[in-house]
Amino acid sequence: MRQDLRNVLFITVDQWRGDCLSRLGHPLVQTPHLDAFAGDAAQFSAHYANAVPCGPSRASIHTGMYLLNHRCGTNGTPLDRRFTNWALEARAAGYAPALFGYTHTARDPREFPADHPFMLTDEGPLPGMDHVLPMGTDCTRWREWLAARGYDGLPDDAQFTYLMRDEDPRWQAAGQPRPLRFAAEHSDTRFMVDALLDWIGEQHAGALPDAAPGWMAHLSLVRPHPPWIAPAPYNTRYALADLPGCVRAADPDAEGAQHPWLRWFLSGHRNASPADPIRHGMLQASYYGLMNEVDDNLARLFEVMKRNGDWSRTLIVLTSDHGEQMGDHWMLGKAGYFDQSYHVPLIVRDPDARADASRGRVFDVFTEHVDLMPTLLDWIGRPAPRQCDGRSLLPLMHSGRVPGDWRDAVHWEFDFRDPVFGEAEEALGLHMDQCTLNVRRTRRWKYVHFTALAPLLFDLETDPAERVDRAGDPACAGTLSEQARALLSWRMRHADKTLTHMRITPETGLVVASA
Repeated sequence: MRQDLRNVLFITVDQWRGDCLSRLGHPLVQTPHLDAFAGDAAQFSAHYANAVPCGPSRASIHTGMYLLNHRCGTNGTPLDRRFTNWALEARAAGYAPALFGYTHTARDPREFPADHPFMLTDEGPLPGMDHVLPMGTDCTRWREWLAARGYDGLPDDAQFTYLMRDEDPRWQAAGQPRPLRFAAEHSDTRFMVDALLDWIGEQHAGALPDAAPGWMAHLSLVRPHPPWIAPAPYNTRYALADLPGCVRAADPDAEGAQHPWLRWFLSGHRNASPADPIRHGMLQASYYGLMNEVDDNLARLFEVMKRNGDWSRTLIVLTSDHGEQMGDHWMLGKAGYFDQSYHVPLIVRDPDARADASRGRVFDVFTEHVDLMPTLLDWIGRPAPRQCDGRSLLPLMHSGRVPGDWRDAVHWEFDFRDPVFGEAEEALGLHMDQCTLNVRRTRRWKYVHFTALAPLLFDLETDPAERVDRAGDPACAGTLSEQARALLSWRMRHADKTLTHMRITPETGLVVASA
């Protein structure tokens, strides 16, 4: 294998909270292999997604744009073909980006005929990627692989494979979550990592063209996304009695009193955390167990890369698309404005000696998903397109110093419209275009602006749990105004900026300039 290669491995885990790493002090979850990886990399402890759920967040990751620019507000909103992304830019630089998993991209309907497979799902591959292993809601390849290994009774609809549990009642009787029906060596996480390892082996065997600058892969793992069913022995890794408690009010009604949107959200049976502590504990223990399974499998991947020489020539970026409430504020899933839905891990390992200044360091500066595309492109010597709203993290890592003009706040957006049933609109008396909120979060203050509902203001210094809304407090009137003005300035600085970077060509129509 050539020594001049500059490989890229971009790893996303799904729905992994930013506090669930033992190196960052989680009271229970142990992630020894990710901790060791971070010890040889730069870890960013104040990293935030710019949107939820999966589709909008991943659109920001892959295009480097805030939601207000890429406009993918909900799962299923098509990504406009005029936007470039890191895979297209890398392909222009000679790479052939390989996808293992999914990017949750709804493709622009102007790209393909209505009966094209990409038009029948909102989990299509990002433009520019070779979809080596499709693995998301549709996990047909995994299901067929399981069938070839003798598992029977598999569901006709492949997506239900994730739900198959060991139904032995002794698990429940022992107060332990039921495990996945399949052995750990046959789980979806193991299957995906093995597929990537096979592909890397092929690159070393000569599949990588001589002219290629290196290999590039995106490993997009499903876990620890629901369903929370961990294979044995990971289902028993955490005892229910040891689980940390939830940050929340006495009951959902008391929690919902904070804001009309929260009251409405908690009224949905799928959104509120179970009041039964045993039932909730089963979910939480399985969630943590799935993290350990990912941790162990990534250790296998990293060990192979160290043995085959890729460790010294591969940029590795690991993050999650969004977080998980896991009972905090009585919520499950990812939604709204609380930190638990947006704070996610970020670990970046640059093998270059210039990054030694930050190796093993934990940076507590604010970083966002829009910084990831510029970082990936910086490593391969490709300029970030002008559409990008973030900036590369490599200069910070190489110098070990935080630039004086670094952001002092993070921002995220949430679109809670319901295009199918209109439940939020009806319950809150809103039009569809009014079902949005924007958040500006500084070290001390968190300002939540609703398009057509009352704002919220939290003093994180005295109220880190975000329980007391200070928006109506006369003593905070000046701060409320200051944060609102700052949010407005941020939006004006970024909103529709891509329109100023477009050009018309006879061949392709409206496109975004790349530089």
